[in-house]
Amino acid sequence: MTRIAAVHGALASHRHTQSEITDMVARTCLPEGADRRVLDRLHRSAKVGSRHMTLPLERYGELDGFGAANDVFIPAATDLGARAVQDALRLAGLSAADVDLLIFTSVTGIATPSIDARLVGRLGLRPDVKRLPLFGLGCAGGAAGLARMHDHLLGRPHDVAVLLSVELCSLTFQRDDASMANLVATALFGDGAAAVVACGAERQGEVSGPTIVDSRSHLYPDTGRVMGWDIKDSGFQVVLDPRVPDVVRHHLADDVEGFLGDHGIKAKDVTAWVCHPGGPKVLEAVTEALDLPEGALDVTWRHLAEVGNLSSSSVLHVLRDTLAERRPPPGTPGVLLAMGPGFACELVLLRW
Repeated sequence: MTRIAAVHGALASHRHTQSEITDMVARTCLPEGADRRVLDRLHRSAKVGSRHMTLPLERYGELDGFGAANDVFIPAATDLGARAVQDALRLAGLSAADVDLLIFTSVTGIATPSIDARLVGRLGLRPDVKRLPLFGLGCAGGAAGLARMHDHLLGRPHDVAVLLSVELCSLTFQRDDASMANLVATALFGDGAAAVVACGAERQGEVSGPTIVDSRSHLYPDTGRVMGWDIKDSGFQVVLDPRVPDVVRHHLADDVEGFLGDHGIKAKDVTAWVCHPGGPKVLEAVTEALDLPEGALDVTWRHLAEVGNLSSSSVLHVLRDTLAERRPPPGTPGVLLAMGPGFACELVLLRW
């Protein structure tokens, strides 16, 4: 099996309270003199206390199009990603030269050469390191990245792999856009990164983290406009349908039950649920669909309150916090899950 050697999260440098961000959004997204009561209500109901941002708040009004935002994304993502990978390797007791595969996932900016390519020389990775940049998975990218890492290490059990997620969501906020979808996005999303180091079965040594047992992906029909981006001159314009919680209620239980059942496991056997913080209504839908006990998603709720939704990075932060604060009994099963554009669900079965 694949064994996780280290998980490390990093956050953008500018931390602001939710009320400070709400005021910035009112200035940059609403027409002058507009009634901001809907904006204020949406930001309060997000259950987010503070978030980290790539730029000082006053700079967001200067981002006048996709090019300007992406020009900020490339160096900022490279810097934050480098920090996340370096610290994760240090925690794992490994060096950059040990890495055989680097997977990079993001949905908040683009670069060619990709961010992972820019990190090879900077971090001292070997020039023959395999790279796999992933784009378009959105909030599901952290879970999908773990799954693809596991697939690789099953076939190459001597290898060391690193998954890096960097999401600078604030750079996608649309200036002069008072649509409900944009206002909801500005209420939830923050900026951060996460890196996971994992080893194949024959390269584990003293590594003592959880193992990845299996994974499953499920793409739901006729849900292509539930979540995603419309690519405009102004950048990534969010597509966010209010039906997302209903899709979760309709599909998730069957997916999880079938996945666990293939391994002879029932939901009641799972000792920790590592869930992406899609927002309060989505977390309530997950709890209801899976009939989770009280407190099962406490780590996820706290992550949402402290830093917001970091898209693909968030579920990896929740994994880190689960391991650090409430590590489940050894040998018991855990489920890591996230949902994203497609509309799709990504499930990863862990053994603690």
